[in-house]
Parts: sequence; C-alpha cells; structure tokens
Amino acid sequence: MFSLQKLFGRDEVFFDLLEKSATEAQQSVQLMRKMLQNPDETGATIAEFSVLRKKDKQITEEIRSQLTQTFVTPLEREDIEALANALYKIPKTLEKFGERLQLATALVSGTSFAKQAELLDTAIQTVVQMVRELRKPNLGSMKELNGKLQYLEGAADNLMLDLLRGLYSGDHDAVRVIALKDLYELLEKVIDRCRDAGNVIFHIVLKNS
Repeated sequence: MFSLQKLFGRDEVFFDLLEKSATEAQQSVQLMRKMLQNPDETGATIAEFSVLRKKDKQITEEIRSQLTQTFVTPLEREDIEALANALYKIPKTLEKFGERLQLATALVSGTSFAKQAELLDTAIQTVVQMVRELRKPNLGSMKELNGKLQYLEGAADNLMLDLLRGLYSGDHDAVRVIALKDLYELLEKVIDRCRDAGNVIFHIVLKNS
C-alpha cells in the first residue's frame, strides 16, 4: 500500500488542511440539525452557517496556495484540489438549505427532516473517517467506507421518491409543495456531495494501491 506522505512530501500540511475542511463540513451538518430543532433561532443559525462556509473557503484557498509551493505531480495536484473542492461544497450547499428554510419556515411548518438528517449525519461521519485514513490508507477499509456512502446515497434517493410521492398526492397546497421539494432536493444534494468526496478519496487510494 502506498503512502500519501510520499505523494505529498514529508510535510503533512495537506493532511491537516483536508481534515480541517472535513471537520468544518461536519460542523455544518451539526448546525443544520440545530436549526431544525430550533426553528425560532433560524436567523442566528444562518449567520453561523456563513461563518463556517467562509472558514472552509479559506481552508480550500490555503490548500491551493500550498499546492503552488509544494512539489507534487500534476495528477496528484488535481486529486488534492478535487477533494478540497468536494469538501467545500458540503457546507456551501447546507448554507443554501438554511437560507431556503428561513424563507419558507411558515410554509413547511410541521415537516420533519429527521430521516434526511440521520442519513446526512452518517454520511459526513463516513467522509471524515475516510479523510483521516488518508494518512495511512488501507484499500479494503476505503472500499468498505466508500460502499457505505454509495448505500447512503441510494437510501437518500429512495427517500426522495417516497417524499415526492406524498407531495404529489394532491393533499398539499401548491406553494407548500414547491417549497418542500426545493428543501428535499437540497438535502439530497448534500448527501450527493458526501458521496462525491468519498469517490475522490477512493479514486486516490485505488490508483496508488
């Protein structure tokens, strides 16, 4: 099994920055759950989303800066940047979800997003674990974790179909249907972002194993 220390050089700055980015993404998921539990504090939570997203953007920019100062092959550089971008899209999409939820609070009152939140919580935990294991990667472990993300993404797709079936039943106001569909799709997209990050990590490990 290869060593990413050799890939990145002896400096572990990339490990640290990628882990920080994954952690920021995980905090965004936790913030989303807080927002769903305390809808009356949505405004304050939106501000927190913005802070987390900006912090992750700074991390992403630092990774790009370090790439210009550290020797890696072009292919490896692309892999690192691809993972950084995939991780950044998680808090970015969650911030958008928070903004839309704030706008539609009255329209979607009484709606539970618990199932999506549970899937997303498991997905981001899996991504964080995969990023941490990049320091000493194991192909078998990465394959199992990536498979878990594929399963979660599939479960999210099936849940989305069930939710849409309920929305299109004719029992809901049209504006409420539009608002809920938008929120459901954003949450599904966040899980897609987690899967994308997992795919990038597995690709890095697989091609260098």
